[in-house]
Amino acid sequence: MPTYDYRCPACKKKFSLILSIKDHDASKAKCPKCGGKKVEQLITLFQAKTSRKS
Repeated sequence: MPTYDYRCPACKKKFSLILSIKDHDASKAKCPKCGGKKVEQLITLFQAKTSRKS
């Protein structure tokens, strides 16, 4: 499942959640510190891991 990074505008806490695409689309993210539901998704880079060594 993908990892999504968020920021809570109420308490300024940055946090990451591992959510299914279905849960992410349904906006089920909430702040773990204050419980706020109006969180902002942060734009982050992704990294692909492979088993092949270079």
